[in-house]
Amino acid sequence: MKFTVTRGLFAAAALSLSAFAARAQENPECIAPANPGGGWDFTCRQVGKSLQDLGLIDKTMQVVNLAGGGGGVAFAEVVNKRADDNSLIVAASSATATRLAQGAYPGNSMDQVRWLAAIGADYGVIAVSADSGIETLPQLLDTIKADPTSVSVAGGSAVGGWDHLKVLIAASAYGIEDVRSVKYIAFDGGGEAVTQLLAGSVQAFTGDISEAKGFVDSGDIKVIAVLSPERLPGEFADFPTAKEQGVDAIGANWRGFYAPGGMSDEAYDAWVSKIGNLYASDAWKEVMAANGLAPLDLQGAAFQEFVSGSVAQIQTISKDIGIIK
Repeated sequence: MKFTVTRGLFAAAALSLSAFAARAQENPECIAPANPGGGWDFTCRQVGKSLQDLGLIDKTMQVVNLAGGGGGVAFAEVVNKRADDNSLIVAASSATATRLAQGAYPGNSMDQVRWLAAIGADYGVIAVSADSGIETLPQLLDTIKADPTSVSVAGGSAVGGWDHLKVLIAASAYGIEDVRSVKYIAFDGGGEAVTQLLAGSVQAFTGDISEAKGFVDSGDIKVIAVLSPERLPGEFADFPTAKEQGVDAIGANWRGFYAPGGMSDEAYDAWVSKIGNLYASDAWKEVMAANGLAPLDLQGAAFQEFVSGSVAQIQTISKDIGIIK
């Protein structure tokens, strides 16, 4: 009899948790902290669609683009105005960790939100317009070496952000001693940065392969280097790595989500489970392959620990290249 009561209570509690989580996520929403077309926008829209396709959410996820401050506007909105919203998740990446590491979100820290899960890693790329005379990464870096004022590099993160750091890491690896001479122009998202490249306002683009893919497919840009240890598989195999061109630069941008700091444990666990189930699906493996995402299987506490380590590592890199003291 005692066992029966215990089992009944457990079942009731499980149903209560399930019902609570379902109610909390009746109107799922994802904030993309940049304008449409960039990596954060891709993360929200692709994950939202995949969650619904797999039946992990019942309704279409609303995607809200909230650009500004390299993600700082969205971070402040979540911390200050939506801290207990159980229906909300926010796209994040190495760019988010970079800004937090550098204190670029004034008054905010990574501990003010809850880190949910990763959905893959997106290797960095350096690209130029399709009609550019530059064909290789060393050719671009030699041009910068000869006259730093002649080349402007556009990216979707703020000055000192992850897109900026990637091109500085490549420049440093190539022997450009004063990496601060590299001209970097920040835009609110990779899509806007590529638009400026196509308009001729800048000469190169630094971003992630998921941001660049559509523009490569349309014939607008050419990737002159992928910042990966070896060539990526499948349709990305034609893109040369920086390393094979003699530039020992690697830059992997993780992609994932955070949630409001006051999100309930029940809702948090439910979101972690949903994203974990998505990541494990064959459908998501196909999305990863199609968009150049490398595996990164981290959820819940493991992801929280990973982000903490990323922030610490980026602080060290930023100090080494003079971004912060």
